[in-house]
Order: sequence, then structure tokens, then C-alpha cells
Amino acid sequence: MANKLAMVGAATKYLKRNPSELVRALKNAASLRVGLPLDAMRWLASQAKGPKAPKDVEIESVPPGIRVSATVTQMGATVRASAVVFIDRVSITETELRFEVRLDDVTAKVLEDNGNSPVATLLKSGALDLSKPGNLAAFMPKRPAMLVEAEDDRIVLDFMKHPKVAKSAKLKRAIAAVTAVGSLRGIESDWDHLDLKFSAFPRGVGEVLAAVRRAL
Repeated sequence: MANKLAMVGAATKYLKRNPSELVRALKNAASLRVGLPLDAMRWLASQAKGPKAPKDVEIESVPPGIRVSATVTQMGATVRASAVVFIDRVSITETELRFEVRLDDVTAKVLEDNGNSPVATLLKSGALDLSKPGNLAAFMPKRPAMLVEAEDDRIVLDFMKHPKVAKSAKLKRAIAAVTAVGSLRGIESDWDHLDLKFSAFPRGVGEVLAAVRRAL
């Protein structure tokens, strides 16, 4: 992950090149939106290091989703993978951090393999139905707890079920306090940004103080 100084430097240079971003940010703030420039996401992706980190990451806008392409090496195979990602629904509450994801136009091409890679064999044979990535995820040998639904082109993730969150009462109280103040209600792209839409005091102003007291 990029270090903080590099991130600050990159952000400063970006704002100098794109001063209109400040005006956009002020307008978005009035409607409880935060726009993440796709250029910033591309820069962050380029900072990933390590032998297993995705390489040659490309991020394109396909409103209301984004197309993500990357070269990954897993289980003896190097694969160029791509998909259009749509966030159809978001539910952020004191009890769930749920994202309903839809994947479209999924592709995967084997670039290299060691001759013994099961991933390469399956992809080359055409045995994997990439038009229904949810079905593939549903039968993962080590399915993560936060993957709560997977079918056809849909994958549903609930990060409250991540072991580190599920086992931490303190973290759960903190999430309840934060979501009482504001909650993420949607994610979609335009041609240059990924917009996060928020709602204020989704459970009422009275719940804010109660949630903060429980968290302390």
C-alpha cells in the first residue's frame, strides 16, 4: 500500500492539475456525496507491491459501474482477468455491512502456466461458465464467511461476518456509533469518478447519542 507521504504528494499534484475537483467536492458535500476520482483509484492500484499483487491494473468507467482489469498469478498460472462491476445495493447498519455486487462481461485469459495449473486447465478447456461468476464463487473450496450469497452474476458480501469483526464486540459498537451518524446508501460511477452517496442520521438523531454512549 502506498505510504502516506506519497499519497499526499500525488493528491496535491492531482488537485493542481484539476482545480475543478475542489468545486465538485463542495457541491457534492451539500448533497452528502463523495466522489473518488478514477485517476486516484488507478494510482492506488499501481502502488500494490509483492509477487501476488495484481499487475497492469486498468479501471474504466462503465456507468453506473466500473470495468476492472488486471493480471494475476495464482496456483501456477498467470491470467489476465476483467469484469464490469456494479454495486446494485448497499445496506450499512449497526447489524450488517452488506454489498450486493453484480458482475458482467467477465473474461479470463491464460497468459502463462507451469503445465500443472488446475486454473489454467479449466480456463483453457472452457469448463468454467464465466457468465455466471456467482455460481463459481458459491462452490469455492474455502468460501469466506463474509460471502453470504452467490448465484448467477450476483455476489453478496456482508463484512460484519468477517471473523475480525464478528468476534469483536468493541468493533461492533464502534460500527453502530458511526452508522448512527451517517450511512453509505449507494455507489455508482460517472465518467470520471466513483460516487459514494451517504445519508445522515438514518436511525434518527436520538439514536446517535445512545450509540455513542454504548461505544464508549
